[in-house]
Amino acid sequence: MALSRYPPLEQDIPHVPIHEVIFSTIDRPKLLSQLSSLLSDLGLNIREAHVFSTTDGYSLDVFVVDGWPVEDADDLYEAMEKAIARSEGSWSRSSHSHLAVEKALSVKQKLGNWEIDRRLLKIGDRIASGSCGDLYRGIYLGQDVAVKILRSEHLNDALEDEFAQEVAILREVHHSNVVRFIGACTKSPHLCIVTEYMPGGSLYDYLHNNHNILKLSELLKFAIDVCKGMEYLHQNNIIHRDLKTANLLMDTNNVVKVADFGVARFQNQEGVMTAETGTYRWMAPEVINHQPYDQKADVFSFAIVLWELVTAKVPYDTMTPLQAALGVRQGLRPEIPNNGHPKLLELMQRCWDSFPPNRPSFSDITAQLESLLQEVQSHDMTRKISEVPETSLFATFSPAHF
Repeated sequence: MALSRYPPLEQDIPHVPIHEVIFSTIDRPKLLSQLSSLLSDLGLNIREAHVFSTTDGYSLDVFVVDGWPVEDADDLYEAMEKAIARSEGSWSRSSHSHLAVEKALSVKQKLGNWEIDRRLLKIGDRIASGSCGDLYRGIYLGQDVAVKILRSEHLNDALEDEFAQEVAILREVHHSNVVRFIGACTKSPHLCIVTEYMPGGSLYDYLHNNHNILKLSELLKFAIDVCKGMEYLHQNNIIHRDLKTANLLMDTNNVVKVADFGVARFQNQEGVMTAETGTYRWMAPEVINHQPYDQKADVFSFAIVLWELVTAKVPYDTMTPLQAALGVRQGLRPEIPNNGHPKLLELMQRCWDSFPPNRPSFSDITAQLESLLQEVQSHDMTRKISEVPETSLFATFSPAHF
């Protein structure tokens, strides 16, 4: 038996503690009914129930419940053990088996312990491949998920350290513009990370493979989503270090969320880093030069993302990545588009300034983009009203005839 609790979806909204309960036992008739009765006797309300049968005769019964008044699961675990002990005899008499509490499953009562039993994961089609792992679409407890699986043949100490760092960061972030972390399998060599599935795909595909040209209002909404996610990360002392359109994913409502924390890091106490990491076309010059850098490196990368949103082009598309990096070291930037909004272009150039302290923070960028969006929406509304034919206005307000 294992327990875990779900975090509140929004930190500022009062919430009811929700726990996940997993039973592992020898399969037999009426097991689901018996376990449901046990939970009900403890005053728990069953929100979801999922049953998985294994080929070796075991059953995994997964329940999502509320009704336990506190988030900490220690007392709940103890109460369930006592209830199981009381019920075990009667269950054994009604069948030729007995309930085996699976102690191997860890008790996940503490916040941040997100260990997932891989047997509960159903792996589907492969979505993408990387140098050390693959991304799959999957199903976990009835919900669509994305599963990042590290290839066991490529595992080494450095890769396992990066994996542990990514899990540590994902466990700490909860924001509507950051891809939601669901759990991880951390038992080597079967390492994987499970996050929410983003059916809208990446901004890179949306712009470059689907050849979408964005209206200014849509562009600003995408950019604001990215800024809010990045502002949240920076407020929590996290540097993404690989911000690019391929790592910005969309849900069914085209809400953009920051994803892929494979090279993200908590900012150290000195506030600077020197390791070259990220993707050359979006990389800040101080990172390319192995100079000390901080969160402003992400702001530079955002400027390149903003340029992509405006132009729908791949940055430095006539150069190799290495040529682009060498150019950026010497002051090269993407060509300023002629069709961009002047305020947007001015902000873009401030964000890719060579001197990091001159770059604005994401909170400042968000405020400027939201102000510009209001201006654009107000202008669009005024234009729509002005385009209504005069006869239509008179018809709208003409007196009724009886």
